[in-house]
Amino acid sequence: MEALQGIFRWIHVIAGITWIGLLYFFNFVNSAFAPTMDGDTKKKVVPELMPRALYWFRWGAAYTWVTGVLLILLVFYHGGLMFDDLRAGWGGFAIGMVAVTFLGVFVYDLLASSVLKPTNAAFWGGWVISMVVLFLFDLAGYSFRATAIHLGALFGTCMAFNVWFRIWPAQQRIITATKNGEAPNPDDPPLAGLRSKHNTYMSVPLVFFMLNAHMTWLPGGFIGLGLVVLIGWAATYWLYQKATQVKGF
Repeated sequence: MEALQGIFRWIHVIAGITWIGLLYFFNFVNSAFAPTMDGDTKKKVVPELMPRALYWFRWGAAYTWVTGVLLILLVFYHGGLMFDDLRAGWGGFAIGMVAVTFLGVFVYDLLASSVLKPTNAAFWGGWVISMVVLFLFDLAGYSFRATAIHLGALFGTCMAFNVWFRIWPAQQRIITATKNGEAPNPDDPPLAGLRSKHNTYMSVPLVFFMLNAHMTWLPGGFIGLGLVVLIGWAATYWLYQKATQVKGF
């Protein structure tokens, strides 16, 4: 089991670097560069650059998610780290919160396409929902570490879903239209851009939860984890502002 954990963790980190590195390239570099290209340049560059970048982007997401799930199974479910209280256990509520972790993505997708579509609504509404989910994990008896990693898994599942079922299909259509010298469907660039931005915001607290899964305590308990989400999202907002100030020669 220790050997498997080491192998899965190694793949998880390498795949995660590939995925998140490209995510930041798209959001902090390419988003400012792409508008500077004229039509002929886009017609040449986009069909050559984006399919290559998106290949590593989507498969990095897939391997990160799969190995992440395997690590949760080995370290938390099999390793007995889910509950601090020996009297706690796999009751119906605790099992239900596992379902929330991996199926909540469909609720996210619905909200992100409607009431949480505006940026401010996604920021504050998403944070409130995160706090509610953290409270429910705590109420289910999850340990501090399990609470942190399961919110991270929820974020990671939403992010991987966005990559494969929202960003990649939209980008395929955008790339094809650009290659043919046509205007893309007006719905596709906003969709791909919005879900990519959501992924960028979720990635920052997610990295904290992944790297600090060995922490057993944080001031405020699950409230402290909620503050990590808020601080991470504020830092991401600052990074977006900084990205607009970086210029080419």
